[in-house]
Amino acid sequence: RRQARERSGGADHREGMSSDDELPPTEGDEFQKSKDNVLEDSKKVFEDVHADFCDIRKILLKFQEWKEKFPDSYCDAYISFCLPKLLNPLIRVQLISWNPLEQNLTELEEMPWFRAIEEFSDAENASASKKDDDHDQEVLPKVIEKTILPKITAFVKNVWDPLSTSQTKNLVQLCNNIFGKQVCSKNESSRAREDLMNTVVLRMKKSVEEDVFIPLYPKSTVEDKSSPCSKFQERRFWSAVKLLSNVVLWDGIVQEDKVRDLGLSKLLNRYLLLNILNTPLGPDNIEKCAKVVACLPERWFQDLKSGSTLPELLNFCQHLLQCARTLHRNNHSDETEEVLLLLVKVGALHIVEDFIEEHKLEHLKSMIGK
Repeated sequence: RRQARERSGGADHREGMSSDDELPPTEGDEFQKSKDNVLEDSKKVFEDVHADFCDIRKILLKFQEWKEKFPDSYCDAYISFCLPKLLNPLIRVQLISWNPLEQNLTELEEMPWFRAIEEFSDAENASASKKDDDHDQEVLPKVIEKTILPKITAFVKNVWDPLSTSQTKNLVQLCNNIFGKQVCSKNESSRAREDLMNTVVLRMKKSVEEDVFIPLYPKSTVEDKSSPCSKFQERRFWSAVKLLSNVVLWDGIVQEDKVRDLGLSKLLNRYLLLNILNTPLGPDNIEKCAKVVACLPERWFQDLKSGSTLPELLNFCQHLLQCARTLHRNNHSDETEEVLLLLVKVGALHIVEDFIEEHKLEHLKSMIGK
């Protein structure tokens, strides 16, 4: 990864913001060997079963034929409620090698079982005898709810590393695809979805509590940027910033108040801000503040009223204000403007407005729309 960054000119990278470390070659080989053995064994699961009873498409064709010939008995048998449970073991076999955390993930829509169920639903749509309350339209959403979401939840609980940006992005994209399309159940109070979101929050909370550690050293110890203490402290800080950016990726999927509690109340105010306050004012301090602001979703600040920022950001904004005052006093106009822009981005317009009035900086009024 370091060589790839150097080739691409990624000079702004900081130690601690790398993704999760790769497995050592020996561990990777052992894992791949175990995986291949499991996949080989999985081929034997249905080797003594007739194709009509282990091929999802053929099974669904039988039910489709039943519905067309004997719609009343089909309806009386509540087949649409039975199909998700019937298809569950067949789908799980196809999903043995499926890992929702991997980058080159096969889309659910591209999988044979998904297409077969979709074709089954499309056939129902084309049927002249289809009723408005035809429950077969819920077969696919129910399969997602009963089979797919529990599998994702298990990965979140046992495998997902919230410090891994690649894993988190893949997981977030998958959840967006499932919840943003018709493949999710219309029932908003889905137990499986609720379990998944609760597990995501618990896993991130555990990561904040156990993976974040930013030591505080005497100022004299870290003044030398090349010292081991300084390097270690910086690496731990940037690792926590990476976790903040990963937590915020869940905004729009996980409830906003929970994301803000984890990202701002716990990560920023308990850990990151303490390090920022102890970093001497200068380019490093401003860069740290800018990286924190860059992590935060713009949506959080769009509907703020009265020119005040979020309650969780009051201490952070007070630090930015102190930085702006010191920089202005030392005649660093460009850096002062840079800090004021950070305040604008987090919606602290009153603070910026008062600062501009106090120091007679009318030429900066354009940044607050005046």
